[in-house]
Amino acid sequence: MDLHGEDLTDAVVASFDGSLEPRTKEVMSALVRHLHAFAREVHLTEDEYFLAIDFLTRTGQISNDKRQEFVLLADTLGLSMLTVGLGNPATEGATESTVFGPFFVEGSPEVELGGDIANGAPGHPCLVSGRVLNTKGEPIKDALVETWEADEDGFYDVQKSELGGPQNRAHLTTDAEGNYAFWAVKPVAYPIPDDGPVGEMLRAGGRGPMRPAHIHFMVTAPGYHRLITHVFEQGDPYLGNDAVFGVKDSLVAEFSEHPAGSTAPYGKTPDVPYYSVTYDLVLAEESR
Repeated sequence: MDLHGEDLTDAVVASFDGSLEPRTKEVMSALVRHLHAFAREVHLTEDEYFLAIDFLTRTGQISNDKRQEFVLLADTLGLSMLTVGLGNPATEGATESTVFGPFFVEGSPEVELGGDIANGAPGHPCLVSGRVLNTKGEPIKDALVETWEADEDGFYDVQKSELGGPQNRAHLTTDAEGNYAFWAVKPVAYPIPDDGPVGEMLRAGGRGPMRPAHIHFMVTAPGYHRLITHVFEQGDPYLGNDAVFGVKDSLVAEFSEHPAGSTAPYGKTPDVPYYSVTYDLVLAEESR
């Protein structure tokens, strides 16, 4: 049978009719229709097709347990944020979600309330604190708060092979009043890894690789939806030009500077200037 144009598309879509999973049929059929429509719209050439195959091959080859280039690709194409929006519809009063990012690691060290997660990472000391609440303003006790961030050089610990252990990465649980607090370093703006295929794409598109300064959070508690979000620094020049489109106005907070020698919470008196930020993380209840 000679198949051309729409007939070809229809035949490929029909080939999934035998799927035992309705969702598989739905997703694959839509994917085929949109892929074929894309190719027709841009009049995709064979050279461009093979260039795309090479791009995707190299994206897979550079990915490993410390670097996920496909996540980076999805982030920079806005697909991650689109999926976040589809999977986490806004709940009035709850903290908004944003991208997960490629640098989360399971099994981070546990710290006590007010503990130090920096573990020697370079950067200005920064006290990060707040409460985990529900949408009624009530504290959530024993919520699990996982957090991670880059150092002042813009690198996550998993990007630095010479480290002997985790830095700027930890988890803790909230107290009876829903409080969380930890010492870290002040976040800085940094470029996403651009030495691979995603970087090539950004340069070809005339785009930059920068992300505004932020701290990652993942918060879970029984009876509540999991929250994956960032807290961004107010005034960062890249807030309006985030390479992964992750900024939301409600996630921007002020980082206040304090002079060296100031008495700080949790028994600290830093001998250098330090910063502090307070941000409450509000979880949405699961439907009963």
